Amino acid sequence: MPEPSTGHKSVPAADPASPQAPENRPLVEGEDFYREGPYVVFTAAYHLRRGTCCGSGCRHCPWRGGSGAVSG
Repeated sequence: MPEPSTGHKSVPAADPASPQAPENRPLVEGEDFYREGPYVVFTAAYHLRRGTCCGSGCRHCPWRGGSGAVSG
C-alpha cells in the first residue's frame, strides 16, 4: 500500500553532478548549483533552464509565489 503524500517532494541525497540538467547535460558546480555545508543549492540559472517551478520553495526560484511566471 502506498504511503500518504506529505505534499513535499523528496530529493535523493545523491551526488548532484550525476543528475542531468534540463538540456540532458551534466550539472556544473558553480553554474547550476553550489554547496553550502551539507546542502546543494540550485541557482536561478538552473531553475530558468528547468522551465517550471517544482514547488519546493527553492532559495533561488525565479517563480516566487508559485505562479509559474518569471518574476522580474
